[in-house]
Amino acid sequence: MEYKLEDIETYLAVVEAGSVSAGALRLNLAKSVVSERIARLERALGAKLLHRSSQGVTPTDRGADYYQRSRAVLDQLDAAAEAISEDEGTLAGLLRIAAPMSFGARWLGPALFSLLREHPQLSVALDLDDRRVDLLAGGYDLGIRSGRLADSSLVAKRLARSRVIVCGSPGYVAKHGTPTTLEELAQHATIGYSLVPADQSWQFEPARKGDAPRTVATQCRIVINNGDAMREAAIAGLGLVVLPSFIVADALRAGTLLDAAPALRPIGSDVWAIYPHSRHPSRKVRVLIEHLRKAFRDGALWEDLIPSRG
Repeated sequence: MEYKLEDIETYLAVVEAGSVSAGALRLNLAKSVVSERIARLERALGAKLLHRSSQGVTPTDRGADYYQRSRAVLDQLDAAAEAISEDEGTLAGLLRIAAPMSFGARWLGPALFSLLREHPQLSVALDLDDRRVDLLAGGYDLGIRSGRLADSSLVAKRLARSRVIVCGSPGYVAKHGTPTTLEELAQHATIGYSLVPADQSWQFEPARKGDAPRTVATQCRIVINNGDAMREAAIAGLGLVVLPSFIVADALRAGTLLDAAPALRPIGSDVWAIYPHSRHPSRKVRVLIEHLRKAFRDGALWEDLIPSRG
């Protein structure tokens, strides 16, 4: 049986990305090259590995088993590379990271770039998507999430604090005013996030310590699946929006958005590093988590941009 390591790595990338096109993009290869590598691996193994459809690819039963075994072997190779380089203090191998689009582009990317400069033998596959992916099934070493975490199958390490702020454009606030109660807030036009429950309710800190969070149903004029686009809709004056400070800090500093409800305190949206309980974090994952904690300075990186509430 003859096969090439590059074919196995290509197969793993396609399974994790969910399509040949996405796998090719991740590997920076032509789609035709990726397809040929998969076909060559299937010929070498004498087995069909993938079901192909217009929606993408999924592994066959034998393909799923081969994926799990091959991923474990390549993870061991990465661990061996780490062990060799550990005495010199360098990191080596591939880190697979899943993160939300807005946070990844604005804050995570620059922090990762500085780590990569420090460790020339380290490489990163960074997938940015606001939808929450299955870390284990996708073969990710680490996920970055914000907000409340409810999945007990994941180990969570807090990277930084982040407030959530009700924002509106100066023009919207001048015309419609600033709500001081949840009842007043419920009368405003709002911009909703489509990747949350359909009722588009917003949660606020309780009036007294120990009480349950307070909830208000909103009247969404537009619903969007990305925080950056929601921010831009608010800047355009389409309504109030509730977003983490790491998304709106620059706009608040520039004055294109205002804290439109300073009397109201939405529940925060801290930033977390997560990984499955079943996967012991490698040295490079542990180093990355500590690097990000230092880089984000417990949220001061974005909070320092925001004018203080008067």
